[in-house]
Amino acid sequence: MNILAKIAIVVLVLYFVYKKLHNNSSLKPFKDLINDLNGWNRVLILSGMLILMLVNWLLECAKWQYLCQKVEHLSFWKSIQSVFCGLSMAIFTPNRLGEYGGRVMFLSPRKRIFGVVAMGVGALAQFVVTNFLGAIACAWFLIANLGAKGWIALLVALASSLAAAFFPLLYFHVRLIEKYLQRFPFMKKINRFLTLLERYSKRELATVLLYSVCRYVVFSSQYFILFMVLIPDINKLYVLTTIFLLFFIQSALPSLDLLDVGVRSLTASYIFGFITDQEVTVMAIVAFIWFVNLILPAILGAGFVFKINFFASTNR
Repeated sequence: MNILAKIAIVVLVLYFVYKKLHNNSSLKPFKDLINDLNGWNRVLILSGMLILMLVNWLLECAKWQYLCQKVEHLSFWKSIQSVFCGLSMAIFTPNRLGEYGGRVMFLSPRKRIFGVVAMGVGALAQFVVTNFLGAIACAWFLIANLGAKGWIALLVALASSLAAAFFPLLYFHVRLIEKYLQRFPFMKKINRFLTLLERYSKRELATVLLYSVCRYVVFSSQYFILFMVLIPDINKLYVLTTIFLLFFIQSALPSLDLLDVGVRSLTASYIFGFITDQEVTVMAIVAFIWFVNLILPAILGAGFVFKINFFASTNR
């Protein structure tokens, strides 16, 4: 049963990858765009994207290893295996739920539930970074592109500042917010999740947040570099803030990694449409980064699925 479950997962991963890549209409325009560059520039750009992808996920591996110190010792190599295996299993599950299963299966059976807690803390740290910068970018978008002025602009800026301040407060002062949330019965589910943060000291949470910031810088750089190369006359500041807004919107959308590339592309084409009319290029960039950051790691991680022991005894 153990080997059959592993084979089934690998087959699912490869099937979903083939299915989506076979029907993807946005990757071909990217190929045409990149072929227009001279040979050395093309090699540098593609190599740079692959290197940044590896840096991004190796940072996540280091963060996962650090988070697991509260659970059990995890070598960096084993952390790499678990993270990439999780990426493979996330690709065909809603909201990346399979990623949790893929990672914690590399922990001892009795420690797996605590691994879910550790992964939840890491995900919340990434959420805080994305939404802190996203709230600021949202205010910029409303004022710069939708023409909010006067009192409206002031209210937008104030709301953005409050929203941006809320996320670090949530992360570092969870006990204060927890007491407040206890007054509302409908917030009990969120309240239970927030208590997971109490397992970590503020210094440990700051370290996890730093890993998340570094990851954010890396995958933002991927978008920024491609926009600068393929649409060189675009405003740099506008590109950067619109990238932050794109991540902010994507973090709020339910996703199925393999199937939401169309949603990602359409969202990007709409918001970037305020600063450039090159819609095809925008969608091609989003599709390519989706392929490099999610599909390639998922294919690499498929091999690590065979390292999992699904039916290990809990008495280990």
